[in-house]
Amino acid sequence: MHTASEIEAMIVRDIQFILRMRRARAEFFDGNLFADPAWDMMLDLMEARLRGTEILTSSLCMAASVPATTALRWIKNLTEKGILVRRADDADKRRVYVALSDAAASAMMDWFELVHRQKTTIGF
Repeated sequence: MHTASEIEAMIVRDIQFILRMRRARAEFFDGNLFADPAWDMMLDLMEARLRGTEILTSSLCMAASVPATTALRWIKNLTEKGILVRRADDADKRRVYVALSDAAASAMMDWFELVHRQKTTIGF
């Protein structure tokens, strides 16, 4: 049985692997063919949550691997759906942090637990 911190460390490694492999596809196919900025943002924010770090809107836009205007539209859409939450920086109101909502983070944890159960089932 794994401890909570071991599980979180495994999920961080899974997220890093998924993001690396998603970006590696661009070496073989047109990068726009697989654009999925919402998922890339959610993975980036989940990793940040597990590491205890905060992500600025500008950094999240870069993580989405799409033009900034497209990323900002996705951030707005995901915020309206309750998946993301935004918080102004107390020290500099021009800076805005973005995070997964608690409900979205919980759903992502459930998804990663399913992934781990499936990997165990197939001996991966």
